[in-house]
Amino acid sequence: MSPTQLRVGIIGASARTGWAQVSHVPAIQALDGITLEAVATRREESAREAAAAFGARTWHTDPLAMIQDPGIDIVTVAVKVPDHRDLVLAALEAGKAVYCEAPLGSSPAETQMLAAAARSGHSVIGLQGRYNPSVRRAAQIIAEGRIGRPLNARVVSTSSAFGAASTSAYEYFEKEESGASLLTITAGHTLDLVEAMLGEITEVDARTEILWPHPELLDTGGQARREVPDHVDVLAWTATGAVVTVDVVGGVPPEDADFRFELRGTDGWLSLTGGSLYGVQGGDLSLASSISFDAPDKPAAPATAASPALNVAELYACLIRDLRTGGRSAPDFAHARHNTDLMAGVSRAARSGRRWTSANS
Repeated sequence: MSPTQLRVGIIGASARTGWAQVSHVPAIQALDGITLEAVATRREESAREAAAAFGARTWHTDPLAMIQDPGIDIVTVAVKVPDHRDLVLAALEAGKAVYCEAPLGSSPAETQMLAAAARSGHSVIGLQGRYNPSVRRAAQIIAEGRIGRPLNARVVSTSSAFGAASTSAYEYFEKEESGASLLTITAGHTLDLVEAMLGEITEVDARTEILWPHPELLDTGGQARREVPDHVDVLAWTATGAVVTVDVVGGVPPEDADFRFELRGTDGWLSLTGGSLYGVQGGDLSLASSISFDAPDKPAAPATAASPALNVAELYACLIRDLRTGGRSAPDFAHARHNTDLMAGVSRAARSGRRWTSANS
């Protein structure tokens, strides 16, 4: 490992579109102690273009070759969920630190296998919303008992995806076998944020619905068949005793993107509000409360409120500290397994009409 700069290689770093372009690349570029060393895409033209646009030293069309490069310390996997497995395993076997986007696997069984494979190495799952500075301050206020015992919370979390229209490039989102859906992505990030503030979710009741069963594919004029929910309602009980209602809404126009978390305690209240077309994990949040509090910490990397690089940079900063100190503070693949098991519990509760408890998972 480099004694000065930790070197990152990103798999899936297109210069024209994609999550890595708007989050990982600007986050890495804004942080000290880390540098973008290499990019890998499937085509030489796009790989060359990405390396030139992002200032990476090398480019690859074979991600396995990039993984084996001794000049890479951290491998970031930012491709479609069905492609995670082989790339993550190869990076772990090469002894690299691995940052993988959430969800980790395309099924609970695959996630469990990848979590087991990562036990001896450094792994990070991209559940970055819990590292937002306002979320961290809210968690501190709650933990210190400053609003008393948490009673109940109301959450609304939206996504611009999973609506009445899509494109063929994202048609895989509509397939249950892909593991990438409103439930596993938007609801997964949302419930992870709830747990960051209110402790582990121990029980859930849930209902799901498909409001647009045949979304139009705008680029082809055809229709997809949606196999996964585009609306999720959750009633959850947490380890702190709080009862939480969560509405996860797909198909919201980007200009109407919304996130609201409103918590009532015995001695006061607090709220988090914001909105990003990328979901709660993809932008900044504002904290308000009935009690006075210190302002949230300054972000690890400068970013606008709507920038998805803001929270991703926080997670990279945590990983940098862990790699320098030998710590294990970043959410790892064991954390990813917990999140996947929770979302599987939500799905079972919705399908069976019976409450799911973590003790029986």
